[in-house]
Amino acid sequence: MIRSLLRVGAGSPRAAKAAALLAACAVLLGGQSARAQDAMAEFYKGKTVRLVVGAAAGAAYDFVGRAFAVHYGKYIPGNPNVIVENLPGAAGIIMLNQLYNRAPRDGTVMGMPLSGIVLEPRLKALSRDGTNVHFDVARMSFIGTPAQQPQSIVVWHGTPFKSLADLISTPATFGTTAPQTDSGVLPAMLNQLVGSKIKVVSGYKGVNDIFFAMEQGELQGASVLLSSLLGKADWMREGKARILFHFGTERLKNLPDVPTAIELAPSDEAKLMLRVYASKFKTTYPIMLPPDVPAARIEGLRRAFDATMKDPQFVIDAKKVGVDVDPLGGEAIVRLIAEIDAVPQPVIDRLRKLIE
Repeated sequence: MIRSLLRVGAGSPRAAKAAALLAACAVLLGGQSARAQDAMAEFYKGKTVRLVVGAAAGAAYDFVGRAFAVHYGKYIPGNPNVIVENLPGAAGIIMLNQLYNRAPRDGTVMGMPLSGIVLEPRLKALSRDGTNVHFDVARMSFIGTPAQQPQSIVVWHGTPFKSLADLISTPATFGTTAPQTDSGVLPAMLNQLVGSKIKVVSGYKGVNDIFFAMEQGELQGASVLLSSLLGKADWMREGKARILFHFGTERLKNLPDVPTAIELAPSDEAKLMLRVYASKFKTTYPIMLPPDVPAARIEGLRRAFDATMKDPQFVIDAKKVGVDVDPLGGEAIVRLIAEIDAVPQPVIDRLRKLIE
């Protein structure tokens, strides 16, 4: 309707009526927006919003969550206090189950699971038989992700590994928190796709424990979020670790000489498997709500997220923990999931079999 009104000739009576109607629409929409803002402010004033991170304190997710929480409340109408709680375990399943089944459904509790959540409806990698998953991603709402960042294959500088070819020719020991996390899945995928000889040792509490084990010579490397490594300022400054390649869909601006695993894959099928899996890294730090949060509140929280991403101090604080702010909003994440839903089932089946 509005587009047809814009086509009316300027200066005509119809144009005057159209302009008046457009102005009335703008006033109406502005009034609705103001009322929504007022309702949000009334609800959130004096409240505390909890951001529950599905990773241990000291991990990259924890750092990013805390940097975000410091600034997010400023942009939510009513300016609530935003705090971070850590609920690690089972690759984020424990946190998601609690968020879905126990958290208030009013917008006062949100979660930051691991990035694989966008693949879970199709891939079912977190719990292969589904017995541990008590949530439905389709009923939850995404607020956004502050960054799009891949996992990277990193080795200690004292090891002989300088390329993928070295991992193929010589056995290496990597660490992971759990086999179903990226730090466990990706080395296992490499073994099957390219013939690397990586032994993955699980049971480490968090990435800092893995880093300590690398320093002690207990491990030779790991698959870790790039921000986790960049957050180790002394390692980067002193060249204590080597980034061999990463699992993003394209090379990174800040690491132009580091190839992607897709580039190094030996076959078109291997490249396809890696590309589908890499879609999750577009939502590295997803922030989401439980089901049934009022739509107006979801919209307000998304707009507050967008504003936070433009906050100069948040950008600085994120940089301090190794993250270049490169956000993807909630609506864009929904579209990404739709793209994943459109991947042919045979491709998903091959990828699932590969991971298993």
